[in-house]
Amino acid sequence: MKEAAKAFLDYLQIERGYSKNTTDSYRLDLEQFAKFVKRKRPDQIARADVKNYIDHLNAEAFSAATIERKMASLKSFFHFAQGEGLSKEDPTIDFSLPKKAKRLPKALSMGDTVKMLMAARGKTPLNMRNAALLELLYATGMRASEIIALNLSDINFDVSFVRCFGKGSKERVVPVGRAALGSLKEYLENGRPKLPQKDKEALFLDKNGQRLSRSGLWGVVKKIVHALGLKEQTSPHTLRHSFATHLLEKGADLRSVQEMLGHSDIATTQIYTSVSRERLKKMYAKAHPRA
Repeated sequence: MKEAAKAFLDYLQIERGYSKNTTDSYRLDLEQFAKFVKRKRPDQIARADVKNYIDHLNAEAFSAATIERKMASLKSFFHFAQGEGLSKEDPTIDFSLPKKAKRLPKALSMGDTVKMLMAARGKTPLNMRNAALLELLYATGMRASEIIALNLSDINFDVSFVRCFGKGSKERVVPVGRAALGSLKEYLENGRPKLPQKDKEALFLDKNGQRLSRSGLWGVVKKIVHALGLKEQTSPHTLRHSFATHLLEKGADLRSVQEMLGHSDIATTQIYTSVSRERLKKMYAKAHPRA
């Protein structure tokens, strides 16, 4: 099982271009399963082993979302194992789980979004960086991993676009609005030059001059969220949800939003139309005299 799992993880990272975070998640899921089945070889694992494992996860009170993710990891692994001749049969095939309730993405109101963006501003180099960082997150809907991976060369001020690389190293180009471009220019002219320059290519630097990390980005958002008294679950990804929700509320077409978010399947983007409808219903119930 150990050798097969390593081959699978190498395949995900090298051939499929999955990020380290994603492959680490697969690794943990496979290690947990391997321990449960006492390190059997893939060709020794039967459908009953998979069922017993799911029963075990339910007994341990794992959430439906977590169990579904772990099952997805197993399905991908056994599909690979069968293709590589490591297993004659796929014990996860046609294995269904109870559907979990669809969770709507959490988006900030436009008012709270503006409060966050304004709260990030300041005259210090790190304040300028934070303002540019949050403005760009909201302007483009980029994922946290995408924005911290940006290099100076990825911003094109002449045509107001940014280039980023999403899941599977897929490249996309997203337009950037005037507010975000203004904050970026201020940071690049007056903020970034005053920070140590250990990483010459990275767009966003930390106080030591290295590329800003994912945890560093989370720290920026959490500090502002706490200061403003916003809901604690607000994260960098919340600005991505807010970007999509606000665009649709203002009349943007679904295909354009899909392209900007980098979703391969439009069904993933369609969930934001549900968010918009929910907001309209709440607004109607609150404002209409006969609602």
